[in-house]
Amino acid sequence: MAHHAALAFASPRLLPKPDKLNGRVVVIDIAFAATVGTSVSYELTTLPFIRGLGDRLAAWVDHHDHDRHQDWRTDERFVLCTKAQHGGCPEIVTPDLVQRTGPIDTLCVHMDLDGLYSAAKWLLGGKEPYRGADADARAVDTRIGEPGPVALRIDQALRARFRDDQLRRSVVWYLVGGLAAGTHADVINSAAAEFAQRAAGTAVLASRFTLRGRTAIVDTSLHSGPFDKTDLLLEGQKRAPVAIVRDSGQLTVAAAFHSGWDFVKLFELGGGMPTRVTIPEASLATVLRKIEEAELPSPMAISPATVGDE
Repeated sequence: MAHHAALAFASPRLLPKPDKLNGRVVVIDIAFAATVGTSVSYELTTLPFIRGLGDRLAAWVDHHDHDRHQDWRTDERFVLCTKAQHGGCPEIVTPDLVQRTGPIDTLCVHMDLDGLYSAAKWLLGGKEPYRGADADARAVDTRIGEPGPVALRIDQALRARFRDDQLRRSVVWYLVGGLAAGTHADVINSAAAEFAQRAAGTAVLASRFTLRGRTAIVDTSLHSGPFDKTDLLLEGQKRAPVAIVRDSGQLTVAAAFHSGWDFVKLFELGGGMPTRVTIPEASLATVLRKIEEAELPSPMAISPATVGDE
């Protein structure tokens, strides 16, 4: 098993201060920041974080597209792929990578299932926490295929309590501990039970989608109950090639993983997941216009290497 590292949770836009992370740090499944408005960008967010860590950055492992990956191609600490190359991040975490990186003190990981599975795999020395875990993480992150029961329950728990760091810690240690019964399993089961309440809210909002050409759009501002944004976007994609959810002053724009849409390039964001981006809702008119005027993309060929069928 790898060094027993501390856990820190982050996202591309919300990175911890480098001096709050102890010792040698591995960053996993955190994309370089895309350009959103004037306050978030690679130069303002990601680069200062990298420079702040300095030599303490032991590795940065990620699978999201970004124009600035090329800046680090000669630095072996950076293992940077695209979403098309690796639908899930855990499959990049190998025994060789963990061994080559050496002892670390902190794992700074993305808050979603993909990131937590990657963290658990790192702590296990690059080995899957259970057979098929890599394929499960890939299925959840791409929304292609069906994850197994363990990942389905964890995914529902995380989406029910998406701001709960204690739940995230329980997920990692549950995986590292071999899926044993106990406190961590109880925390996950309790959160997963709450997902049914969110599903009811999602169903209500799904009935409110309106079509705008190639786009199905729904505004959540008048809905007071819980809902699940990912499932809502998937419902929108049943109605149109592109789905948009307006929520809390932001637009989340999404299309199927294999659809060929690249919103990072279309909206000139610099980086992120090509088929799912979030931008300020003030851009709605521009977003709708660009989607309508864009050349229809060619769907990506899906192969076992991309999706996984282990």
